[in-house]
Amino acid sequence: MENNKHVLSILVDNEPGVLSRISGLFSGRGYNIDSLCVAETTEPGVSRITIVTKADDTVVEQIKKQLNKLINVIKVFEFAGNSYVERQMALIKVNAKPEHRAEVLRITDIFRCKVVDVSLKHYTIEVTGTEDKLNALLNMLKPIGIKEIVKTGTVALLREPK
Repeated sequence: MENNKHVLSILVDNEPGVLSRISGLFSGRGYNIDSLCVAETTEPGVSRITIVTKADDTVVEQIKKQLNKLINVIKVFEFAGNSYVERQMALIKVNAKPEHRAEVLRITDIFRCKVVDVSLKHYTIEVTGTEDKLNALLNMLKPIGIKEIVKTGTVALLREPK
């Protein structure tokens, strides 16, 4: 069985310990969570957890069934087979030596990023996009020198029917 990327959206009660129980279902089966994002929804007391994992389909089905049994879980949805929008956000601190500044700004413009902080030695760039876009940007910036990076992980929503 092949390990595929799975994006799960889980609506939960916003209460202490819920995230711990959910992550425990993955670790208990020996599967890693590749990314995890949690935020409150527009509904008071309800949060959305977006989890990306690489696991085989049968294991993810088992995990979804176990998640649905947890008291604080309202709804579990997997995006596979559906049309959806997904994004990640990253802040990237890159070297900004005088000889590289124009190149960094050119790359930032090409990828529709923003320079959100400037110092004598570094630019901090904000980028939002798909995982492929972020990876392409990182590959362009690597030769210039990336000092630090922080990424949000994936967030996703279903597309509405046209």
